[in-house]
Amino acid sequence: DAALIHMLAERFRCTKAVGVLKAEHGLPPADPSREQQQIARLRQLAKDANLDPDFAEKFLNFVIREVIRHHEQIAANNGAAKAG
Repeated sequence: DAALIHMLAERFRCTKAVGVLKAEHGLPPADPSREQQQIARLRQLAKDANLDPDFAEKFLNFVIREVIRHHEQIAANNGAAKAG
């Protein structure tokens, strides 16, 4: 469990940096086609690891929603900083 928490923390550190870059370059917080590719890839990894692919997809969807929420916040803060 501890390893999972540490990996999630590292993942969110990386996605925060991506969110900053997206905001600086005016890119949208979400990329539905990329998300679908990631879900398909994760489902296959889950199958290979003998983990329920439906569970893995639900987990990834939760993480993606949280990343998008963070990216939206970063974009809003970036816009407010430019306006100020």
